[in-house]
Amino acid sequence: MADQAKRLSTNVGDNFFVDSTCINCDTCRQLAPKSFVENGEFSSVYRQPANERELHQAFQALVACPVGSIGAIQNDKAQMKVATASFPLQLGGEVYYNGFNSEKSFGANSYFVRHPDGNWLIDSPRYINKLVKAFEGMGGIKYIFLTHEDDVAEASRYAKQFGAARIIHREDMAALPDAEWVIEGSQAVEFKPEFLLIPVPGHTRGSMALLYDNRYLFTGDHMGWDREVNGLRLATVYVWDEPTLRRSTERLLDYAFEWVLPGHSDRMRLSADRMQEELRLLLERRKLKVPTP
Repeated sequence: MADQAKRLSTNVGDNFFVDSTCINCDTCRQLAPKSFVENGEFSSVYRQPANERELHQAFQALVACPVGSIGAIQNDKAQMKVATASFPLQLGGEVYYNGFNSEKSFGANSYFVRHPDGNWLIDSPRYINKLVKAFEGMGGIKYIFLTHEDDVAEASRYAKQFGAARIIHREDMAALPDAEWVIEGSQAVEFKPEFLLIPVPGHTRGSMALLYDNRYLFTGDHMGWDREVNGLRLATVYVWDEPTLRRSTERLLDYAFEWVLPGHSDRMRLSADRMQEELRLLLERRKLKVPTP
């Protein structure tokens, strides 16, 4: 829980607040955009929750915060319990956002796919009993897909708990040298009909995306939705190689998907055609030659 003595002066109102331990990871702004905003190098409360939905979202943000920098003076235990129980949060079909973001991955989002041939964990949340029990209740974890070296977090603890195979690209293997499944080269790897592992180097040498069911694209830190431009954006910080980043993004035009599910920035669902158009607009903004449809 946040420390009132470290409360940021940029907070508005008397209940929810952010303190100076905030790492500006964006988790709270994704979950409760009506209450939290980026303010310089931190997040802060710009508006207190005005209804039950916004109150629930603010408590979800408090629970998910990787560093415990969000506090509430009126800490409603019942609301906290409901917010905690809401994770993993179902997004669509059998795809979930896990919540409980990990400081070890700078607060990156992680996801869970429930599948009859074995469940997938995409990147790693905090290792906590609440999620372990939730994953057990949904049938465990068979595969752990790591989008890149920054978001490994506590993947190995989950792998040990569930006997799961960890998947990472060779170029990022230094972060997980004992991984059970190492992806090589630049070609996409099809695993059963519904899963496609797509190398998208640029943010890191070994960045990958996972396309599930031709609908859900898990992008790590390669690409996400930017609420300020109301469009897709590419990684802008800690980029290994900018031209490579753009070229690997161009290759995503070969695939149909409706969801973009990033490690940082907003999740977004659009029609497959609209998502293709947004991808083209992104490439145009980044001044990359775009093939005609």
